[in-house]
Amino acid sequence: MDTTTEKRTNKKERAKERRENRHQEISRLRTIPYSDHERWWSAETIAAVTGANRGIGFEIARQLASHGLTVILTSRDATLGEEATKALQEQGSKAVFHQLDVSDHESIDTFCACVKEKYGGLDILINNAGISHNTGSENSVEFAEKVININYIGTKNMIKSALPLMKPSSEGARIVNVSSRLGRLNGRRNRIADVGLRQKLEDPELLSEDVIDATMNKFLEEVKDGSWISGGWPQNNTDYSLSKLAVNCYTRVMGRVLAGRGDGEKIYINCCCPGWVKTAMTGWAGLTSPEVGADTAVWLALLRDQSVNGKFFAERREINF
Repeated sequence: MDTTTEKRTNKKERAKERRENRHQEISRLRTIPYSDHERWWSAETIAAVTGANRGIGFEIARQLASHGLTVILTSRDATLGEEATKALQEQGSKAVFHQLDVSDHESIDTFCACVKEKYGGLDILINNAGISHNTGSENSVEFAEKVININYIGTKNMIKSALPLMKPSSEGARIVNVSSRLGRLNGRRNRIADVGLRQKLEDPELLSEDVIDATMNKFLEEVKDGSWISGGWPQNNTDYSLSKLAVNCYTRVMGRVLAGRGDGEKIYINCCCPGWVKTAMTGWAGLTSPEVGADTAVWLALLRDQSVNGKFFAERREINF
């Protein structure tokens, strides 16, 4: 083994050791019950989780329900959603199901109207619904428009529609967007090559919803004319990576918008990366269990002294965009 290969191997082993140690720490933290002081919620606290019929979404719903909240489990497929909800109910959880397709405006409107009528609003919204049509080293963009539409546009539309539903409280309402490190602006191996565009997306004074939308539209136009390969876009799971980059950027935009709300009206919005989780989306090839993958989203949703807004987290730690 030459020196370069040895260094690369040692680096991977150290990274693996750090990851395993952190996963063990997360598992340990999850065994520590919330104290009475930390428990700001009750059975009347309403949390909605999108895309919750399986995988990370189901585990987020399960963990929230296990802490005593009322959880609205949603999914596009009503049969699968009802089966998942029944599984939680059989565990003694306060879980209910509502069909929701985040790519359908009418479905979102129907969901929000029902939540308003039945519960008066939401305390917590977890935007987890998302898709990827690539596994392993595949990098097809055949379904790029669908991926962007569900992962980014669907998340954005859910946030806009849910904002009027978020209940005023002394603790503040919470929105958590499940995202990915693949969408990091300055990831060393999977970032946008266009320095000017990257700086625009990075600068809080220049970043806006319009800038994010224009970036996604530019990518989709290049997909249609076949020029995306030489367009300087991320080369690993390109459409999914860009959809999550958009979610991360929109979280920052909304963090600034919501930061100005007064006491009793605050809404905290953050995003998180669950890691490469062993679920159907990754072809069961992930390195992280759904229990650990769901943890940070649940932690952000339940954090008592919430003060951060528009930030990105992984393994209960803030990370760079």
